[in-house]
Amino acid sequence: MTVRLHQGSANVESSANRGESSVHLTCALVNNMPDGAFDATERQYLGLIDEGSGSNVIELRRYAMPGVPRGVKTSARIAEQYQPFNNIYQDSPDFLIVTGSNPIEARIEDELYWSDLVTLLSWARERVSSVLLSCLSAHAALTVFDGVSRIRLPTKCTGVFSQHVDADEELTAGIETEILLPHSRWNSVPREALEHAGYNVVVHSDVTGWSVATRQEDGRQLVLVQGHPEYDPSSLLREYRRDAGRFVRHERDDPPYLPYHCVSPEDWAPLVRMHDEIMDGVREPFVIDQYPFDEVGDRAPWPWRSMATRFYSNWLTSVEHEKE
Repeated sequence: MTVRLHQGSANVESSANRGESSVHLTCALVNNMPDGAFDATERQYLGLIDEGSGSNVIELRRYAMPGVPRGVKTSARIAEQYQPFNNIYQDSPDFLIVTGSNPIEARIEDELYWSDLVTLLSWARERVSSVLLSCLSAHAALTVFDGVSRIRLPTKCTGVFSQHVDADEELTAGIETEILLPHSRWNSVPREALEHAGYNVVVHSDVTGWSVATRQEDGRQLVLVQGHPEYDPSSLLREYRRDAGRFVRHERDDPPYLPYHCVSPEDWAPLVRMHDEIMDGVREPFVIDQYPFDEVGDRAPWPWRSMATRFYSNWLTSVEHEKE
């Protein structure tokens, strides 16, 4: 393991002051995902940072915005293992990752944590060499920096979709020109708006729109990721299980969206049949309870993993070169 976790709520101390030459890069991870995906999201990003770090040792500092609604269990874990959020401003990391979050409000500016997110993004733009923003946080940056608003999609974009890659770019070097990548979101920003704002789209799809875009600003790098290369094979199926479960238990009335090709080919038809049964009016918990989600999730393919690890390796290499 080449990722060293900075534990607990101890004060942040700069690497230079500690004299630890073995720590080559520092990373701040701001995990804003809801409780149900909080642990998995941390694990997914840790895995990609670890695999992409090569021989470098990376000190990882973990943060969570206080405005994101939390239950007792996750709040306790954050208090024990994460840094207080405001500590992030005491010692700038070499690179920053801000995850997406569950969109609650129709206007992104109405999210409870919006003020904290704006402050974080504005600070990072001036103080952090490279920033990677996922999904909602990418849309937030476009709103704050470029005055570009996200657009609510008529249906949820969820599933694994074919993507085109501009392999001539530094971030995508060595990646196949045609890949598969998960998406899971209710909102989007047109590619034309990004390009007009000076972003270079390096991964895109005719179906889902852009997936990865980047821009250089005064020697600092901003990477926006609208897809989810960090997802593991069963992430989309778990999301569907959560939403379908809430629907059949009458905890919510908006029906679940079945993610496109989220399971192995042999499991797709049975999953569609179960989904159709729910949509045809059999809104009973037994429909969900009798479906073998865990077994099917274990068999789900992971065709985007090599792309994701290479992408993060390229990104970390670019951060390393900037520091040298």
